[in-house]
Amino acid sequence: MNRNNDCTVVNLLTDWVRGVFATIFSDTDVDFSNVSVAMAGARGLGDYQCNEAMPLAKKLGKAPRDIAQAVVDGAKLPDFIEKLEVAGPGFINIYIKDEWLVAYLEKMSADSFCAVSDVGDGHTVVVDYSSPNIAKPMHIGHIRSTIIGNTIDRMYRALGYRVIADNHIGDWGTQFGIIIMGYRNFIDQAALKADPVAELERVYVKSYEKSREDDEWLTQCRQELVKLQQGDKDNIALWDEFIELSMGEFERVYSRLDVKFDYVRGESFYNDRLQPTLDLLLEKKLAEESEGALVVFLEEEKLPVCIVRKSDGGFNYATTDIATVASRVDEFKPDTIVYVTDERQQAHFKQFFCISKKLGYDVELKHVWFGLMRLPSGVFSTREGNVIKLEMLLDEAERRAFEIVSRSSLELSEDVQKDIARAVGIGAVKYADLSQNPQSTVTFTWEKALALDGNSGPYLQYAYARIASVSDKYRERFEDIDFNSYPLLFSEDIERKLAIKVARFGETVIRAASSYKPSVIADYLYDLAQAYSTFYQTVPFLKAEEGVRESRIRLCGMVATVLRDGLGLLGIETPDRI
Repeated sequence: MNRNNDCTVVNLLTDWVRGVFATIFSDTDVDFSNVSVAMAGARGLGDYQCNEAMPLAKKLGKAPRDIAQAVVDGAKLPDFIEKLEVAGPGFINIYIKDEWLVAYLEKMSADSFCAVSDVGDGHTVVVDYSSPNIAKPMHIGHIRSTIIGNTIDRMYRALGYRVIADNHIGDWGTQFGIIIMGYRNFIDQAALKADPVAELERVYVKSYEKSREDDEWLTQCRQELVKLQQGDKDNIALWDEFIELSMGEFERVYSRLDVKFDYVRGESFYNDRLQPTLDLLLEKKLAEESEGALVVFLEEEKLPVCIVRKSDGGFNYATTDIATVASRVDEFKPDTIVYVTDERQQAHFKQFFCISKKLGYDVELKHVWFGLMRLPSGVFSTREGNVIKLEMLLDEAERRAFEIVSRSSLELSEDVQKDIARAVGIGAVKYADLSQNPQSTVTFTWEKALALDGNSGPYLQYAYARIASVSDKYRERFEDIDFNSYPLLFSEDIERKLAIKVARFGETVIRAASSYKPSVIADYLYDLAQAYSTFYQTVPFLKAEEGVRESRIRLCGMVATVLRDGLGLLGIETPDRI
């Protein structure tokens, strides 16, 4: 099947409804290009709903219900709509024809993309996410940028975009003078070999504390930094070692999370562009001297002054980020660059986005910020020793999942049990985060992160496995019958309701991607799983009459496919058995 960008039900209905409004109210100069259709929000209110009569009432000079009634009375129904109804103050309820719904589900079933539109075909998006700092271990505070960013990455690829996933690691800056001094004076080679990044962090903390107490030590740290910046052979060798050791740990974590990047480019990658960036700012008269520093005033935009070169001649994050935009525009020619970071950096992104626009970079810049992750006792703090390493969280997730899997799947080998426990444990951690609004603050508890029931990753994984077992049982009893050769039938209302939910998958992916909210997909999948549970408990499957039986098995398979593909967009595996 060829993918196209018009195959979602909501898009089809929206295009049609806009035309109806324009035809019926053609004697007005009202613009109907923003008229839209949405999923129906409650039972008995149609399959979809148009709520535009209310906001259009003032423009059209009519009561909302009169507007809705005029649309219902005057619309010529196409072959995919059964009927329209007016409800409440002016809602227009839309009912899809069963025959058309069946054909749409058949198309979904035959499509390897599950009818997810390729709306991004021909467009490029750079997604900048994760971005840990060299010489510091990844802790659970890093998980939000990593898995939210990865889900955005996956969603946009599914929608046909060319995605450039870039891990912009923190590999440059004043901290490296401190680390180099700490390494040369405090390093424990045995500890470095056993746990490299933890040992690098230890010597950094010790060197940093000494720099606050000893001015001579601080001076030496600054000298080592200057030597590094000037290309000193020994310091460059140490810096390379820090990066290699850190990336080894980062890659181990990313492998466990099934996160992959197209590029891993640190801040240092853009060093050659920093001075030309300043030159351009000066040439365009955007930057000026102030108290020895070079700054960009953003008073008209009601933003704080942005320092692009410090008084000591050093560059800062704003300079690097502007240079990074220039580099990405030159190399990838993206339509959009998406940055996934925590909420504390909002002002910084507003500043360099504004400056980039003033420099004429023709690209949409989007900051997808998320709420901080906290402990019940407060924020994470290395000094207070309450930082939980990300690998520790993943280890604990797999351990707890294995305890459950090993008790419930005694017939499976230990290796298989461990593999299932890995998928379930990691899935629990991911879903616990991704199912929440990204901008909410997350209070971390082991119980929430590793929940194996309720609205959780394991619940959805189990739903998928249970559905997979239904088709296995069918094949055991009816091995000579191909259930896929039978047509879909809606003999019960619950079947049709479930079918409508399945058909909404493609538009859900678009909505989640456009809002940068993985939680939209999580909510949809949980609702679908609950609808399936009601379906399974309400009607017979294997004991139903021929034809109805096969149709229900097919519908089960479609639900399973959507659960698998939807969880896949969240980076969550779906074992066939749990």
